[in-house]
Amino acid sequence: MAKKDNYEARAEELLMPIAETNGCSIYDVEYVKEGRDWYLRAYIDKEGGVSINDCEAVSRAFSDKLDEADFISDAYILEVSSPGLGRALKKDRHFEKSIGEEVELKTFKPIDGEKEFSGILKAYDKDTVTVETQSKTGQQSMVFTRSDIAVIRLAIDF
Repeated sequence: MAKKDNYEARAEELLMPIAETNGCSIYDVEYVKEGRDWYLRAYIDKEGGVSINDCEAVSRAFSDKLDEADFISDAYILEVSSPGLGRALKKDRHFEKSIGEEVELKTFKPIDGEKEFSGILKAYDKDTVTVETQSKTGQQSMVFTRSDIAVIRLAIDF
């Protein structure tokens, strides 16, 4: 297991009881490098949405647990936040919860001359994602290979 994956998994284990105590669930945990800085980001969620007070309470308790466990060798910045309205779908649990929702996705390489698609998430498995898109000729189901998808997120309607 890569260092990044190990850090994310261990952090999620520490975060689980803290999130539950605060009435939240874990949406995602990521350990990423941006510029010269490392970030440990925890995204929490709950029915009705996450408040700044939720983020603060979880962040304080999580920070204490991370200090006790001391398993991350790099200096890093801890961030705890909501995944937001246009949340990225990364894990199977994200896809499962989003079946029937409108999504936007971008591919690494063009498919039929396009790299951006939107539609209703219909299905997924370990290798593919199926989205019902609207085209000039009507609705069609498009199957995307997960490794070809740069990002897929919930669409934001205003």
